[in-house]
Amino acid sequence: MNAANFLDTNILLYAYDRDAQTKRALALKFLERGWASPGQVAISVQVLQEMHVNLVRHGVALADAAQIIRDLSQWPVVDNSLELLLSALKEQTRWQLSLWDALILAAARASGATELISEDFSHGQNYGGIRAVNPFL
Repeated sequence: MNAANFLDTNILLYAYDRDAQTKRALALKFLERGWASPGQVAISVQVLQEMHVNLVRHGVALADAAQIIRDLSQWPVVDNSLELLLSALKEQTRWQLSLWDALILAAARASGATELISEDFSHGQNYGGIRAVNPFL
């Protein structure tokens, strides 16, 4: 896997949030990039899991949420694995992150991405070769 960008869950969720028009417009550009440039935008199983939970929590029907997940699973997806967890534990210690954020960073690294697109990480910080980008700033 050698993606340019790794998308955190919050970016994908904003693409489906009709109440956050400005953020939605920006998030949709990343989705469009994912579809227009196959292989360049990666996600992880964790992102897909969080996406499903949040879509359903916000009233999306189970069948519709499942279809969104199936559609997004056509992108490069980093699997949950023991290896990823062990990598995340190292990221957590090195960068003082929560386990969940460390798993996102470890998945971004596993995808080969150089940019982690998220509003949950320090914008502009270089995490050992992966630059955090908050597109909403």
